[in-house]
This record gives sequence, structure tokens and C-alpha cells, in this order.
Amino acid sequence: MLFIRIMNDMKMKKKLAFTFISAAVLPLLLCGLLLIGKLREIVIKDAFKQISTNVERVQKRMEELINVPLDISYRLTNDNRMKRVASQKYSSYAEVVKTYRDYTDIRDYLQLYKEISGIRVYAVNPGALNNWEFIQPDPTITNMSWYKEAIEQKGLAGWNLIKDERSGTDYLSLIRSFSLDSLGRKGVLVINVSKQPLSSILDQESFPTLIVDTKNRIVASNEPGMFGKNLSEIHADENILNGQEGSYDTLLGGKASKVVIARLNPQNSWNGLRIISIFSVSEITRDANQVIRLGIVVITASLVFAVLLIYASASLLSKRLLRLSRHMTKVGAGSWDTFLHIDGKDEIGVLSRQFNALVRNVNQLVDEVQETNRQKSLVEQRQNEMKFKMLVSQINPHFLFNSLESIRMEAHIRRQDDIAEAVWLLSKLLRSSLEAGNGRISLREELERVRCYLDIQKFRYEDRLKYHLEADTKLEELSVPPMIIQPLVENAIIHGLDNRAEGGVIVVEVREIREGVRVRVCDNGTGFPAGRLAQVRKELASPVKQHEDKSIGLQNVNDRLVLLYGESSALVIESEPGFGACIMFVIPGGEPN
Repeated sequence: MLFIRIMNDMKMKKKLAFTFISAAVLPLLLCGLLLIGKLREIVIKDAFKQISTNVERVQKRMEELINVPLDISYRLTNDNRMKRVASQKYSSYAEVVKTYRDYTDIRDYLQLYKEISGIRVYAVNPGALNNWEFIQPDPTITNMSWYKEAIEQKGLAGWNLIKDERSGTDYLSLIRSFSLDSLGRKGVLVINVSKQPLSSILDQESFPTLIVDTKNRIVASNEPGMFGKNLSEIHADENILNGQEGSYDTLLGGKASKVVIARLNPQNSWNGLRIISIFSVSEITRDANQVIRLGIVVITASLVFAVLLIYASASLLSKRLLRLSRHMTKVGAGSWDTFLHIDGKDEIGVLSRQFNALVRNVNQLVDEVQETNRQKSLVEQRQNEMKFKMLVSQINPHFLFNSLESIRMEAHIRRQDDIAEAVWLLSKLLRSSLEAGNGRISLREELERVRCYLDIQKFRYEDRLKYHLEADTKLEELSVPPMIIQPLVENAIIHGLDNRAEGGVIVVEVREIREGVRVRVCDNGTGFPAGRLAQVRKELASPVKQHEDKSIGLQNVNDRLVLLYGESSALVIESEPGFGACIMFVIPGGEPN
């Protein structure tokens, strides 16, 4: 592999450094980054959960606060005494003053409820006076948008930021119209919400929190200087200006921030308020970032120390290996009297001692090699003598053929023509095999030998064996090794059809393909068992030298194909138990180079 080759070519110092960085530094950095991300995520998640809880708390406390002016507005708008004070005709100023002094309900409410800071009743009554409780609305007031909205909403409550005429200060106020008399005249009730309870609600919040009306005017805030401003002057984000309830991601002052918005819709009101809480991600993660920076410093210091230690160890290791390399060079140059001394009990120390022992042993073996070579020549001579004796002891082919011919003639005389035919086929098959030797024969001759063998087998199997030889006519003169197809056919009969009572079909097919000439021998016999197929494939894939002096059958054919044509021509076996087998090989280009 490329990686192993690169590592083997790398110097020891670089290899140790690379290994350390890969095994320690990178995993540590990845874990650090993962933990940093998780820590930030947890901190932000906790902050978001806290801000959502805070908004819910503010929402509940605001509901409690505005329920006070809302309840007072119900009472006053249904108070007939208040309506008479506001709408009756007065004959003198003294009567007006006396009536105002006798009606104390408004003053009583202001004393009883700290949640409100003022109550004003606007009613058109030419004979009345303004005493900051009952006020005659002039055109400036009646043209105010809040006044018009109150009249149009016909008794529903509204919430707006309204300036108090007495103090000139803006207040969050409840606005509500009511009927003065049966003639259909209308009055408007305004109740100011006290600023102190509003501030106390928001001052407890740790995140910037705003309360705005429907016109985006800030009616309360725990940030100084925000009261009375329009939200568009501070934040331009559309999610904040127009967003519904929920949470949003936004950029405030170039910083990533999260916004949580909740609506407050009082009962029987035509409008409501929004509670907006904002926190900056960078501020929330500031403490976590300090911890992260401290961790990075500690990790960096540890890594620097580890790198220095690795460098020192690598230097010591490389120096000892360099000494070993120099002595090996001397031995390679023929200096067998060298001696290496490296102290230590580690692998290099053990290797140095083994190196000294190896040099001594090799020095002894050099003398023994010469004696071995002399004995090897003697052994080869004796092996040649044994091969000659084996050749002498072989059967004389002439005697064998004469004997077969005598048997055939005797069978013919006795009118056993089928036996005579079988003996003649066997004689023909043996003669062609012996005459072929180690040379080449034509494909036509090889197929004729296969046909001869199959006819002999039909003498045994009779109608149980059928065969088909299919070959392109133009391939008949193709030069092939002898006995390259017949062993495959023999294997198909012995192992595929021999134990099959109903017999079977053998198909030998020779076709020209793009890669060369493909030879296939197929049968419909019992096929290879799964375990046996795996074993045969493993044996065929093993090196040719391992089969020397014992190669038979498929192995013999496979070895000859590999030696003649290369690995691409090795046998390919396809089989399924019970459905036969198919053995195939390819002769590249028709003939070997």
C-alpha cells in the first residue's frame, strides 16, 4: 500500500512525530473542538431555557399588574355616580367644586392601589371644571389617536403610552370609553399604570427585557434610557419589530443574539403588549470561553512537553540504530570479524546481540555452503540416473498397441462389436496421447480426442450420457496444448455424472471472444458441494511451484494454462449443488506469445 511505503521511507524522527501527531494531537484537538461545541451548545440552551422562564414570569406578573387598572375601569365605567358628576349640568362653580369634593372614589382608588398613579375622566360638559380628575377634552385631545380609538372601540379597553397633562410624563395607560347618559354622549376613562411596579418587575431580570405597545413604543425596560423610545430606533430586525410569539436568531450590534417574544393580551382589550427579552450569545458563553481558553493553554503546554520528549527519545533511538546500520554495512562489505556493542535491554540492545550472533553463524555457514554445493552436484547426478531407470522401466508402447489390437480382433471374431469398438477407441486415444508429447496439436485433434473419450464413456453409460461438441469452424486449426480439454470432460463425468442415476449431458463449447478463445465444459450433474468448491478454488489459486510432482486433473490443467498464458487464463469454476458445474478458461489471442 502507498501509506505503508511512505511510512517505511520516512526517517525515524519524522515517523515518530507523525505517529504522535496522528495518535495523540489530532484526536485531542478533535475531542477539544467537540467538547467546546457541546459546552457552548449547553450554555446557550440553558440560557434560552432561563430567558423563556423569565419571560413567562414577567408575563404572569404583568397580567397581575394590569388586572388592577382593568378591574378599576370596570367599576368606574359602571359607576352611575361618576357618570352624573361628569355629565350633569351645573348652575355655579360652587356647585361644581362641592360635587367634585363629595365624589372621592377616584382618590380612594389612588390611595388603595399602588399599581396605578393617576385616573382621568374626559367628558364634554360646558358647565364643568378641570380638576385633573374630570377634564374637559379640547380639540387637541379629541384629535389624539388614542382618544379616537377609545371612542371607536365602544367600551373595549386599550393600552397605550399616553402623556399625563398634569406632570407632562408619559405613562402606560388603560383607555376606555363609556356612555355618559341615555343621549349617547361618550366619555373616555384613562388610568395610568404606576412606573415603580413596572420597574420592579423588570429589574429582577438578568437579561435585557422590554415591554412595548402595539406601536412599538417602549413602555418599560430594565435597560436605562429606553423608556418612551420607539423600538425601531434601537432594533431594526423585522422579527423583533413585527414578530409573533416565539424565539428568533438575530444580529444586534454585529453580535449573534437570541430573542424571545411573548404577547400579553388583557381581557376585553382591543390591543395588547409584547414582552421582548434579548441575550447575546457571546456574553452568555463568556465564562465558558474562559474555561476553554484555560484548557487550551494546559493542553498546549502538555503537547509541547510531549513533543520535546518524543524528539529526545527519537534522537537517542536513531543514534543507536545508526550505529547498527554502520556495522551492517561493514558486514555487507565482507568484514566478518566485526563486533557491535550497544548497551540496554530494549529491542535495539537485543537486536545488537542477535546481530553479533548472526555474524558468527554466517561466518560458519560460508564454509558450509561450498560443501553443500559440491554435494548438490552429486545429488543432481544421481537424480538423472534415477529418471533414466524410470524411463527404461516404462511399458513399451508398441507392445501395448499390439496387445490392444489383438483384443479388438478377438472381440470382433466373437461378434462382440461394441467391445471391439471400445478397444479401438481406447487404442486411438492412447496413441494420440503418446504421440503428442509436450508439443502442440490443433484444436480439431484435441476435440477428436475428447470425442473419442466420450464415445468410450458412452460404452459404459449408454443412453445415460449425451454430449455436444460446439466449436467455430475457423478455430479448428488453432494450436493448443495437448490434453487441455479432455481432463475437464473426465472430471465432469467422474464427479458430476457418475453418481447420477439418470445420467446427464456434457457440453463442450469453443467460441472466439474479444479477449481470445473461450473454452467451456459444462454438465448438468450433481455440481460441487460448497465446501469442496471453495477448497478447489483455493488450490487453483495457489502458486504453481507448490504443485510440483503431484499435479493431477484440474490442477494439472490449471498449472499448464498459467505457465503458458499467464494468470488471466487460469480455470474459472461456476457451480451450484444439484444443478451441475461449468469450467471455463481463455486462450488469449488464440495462441501464446
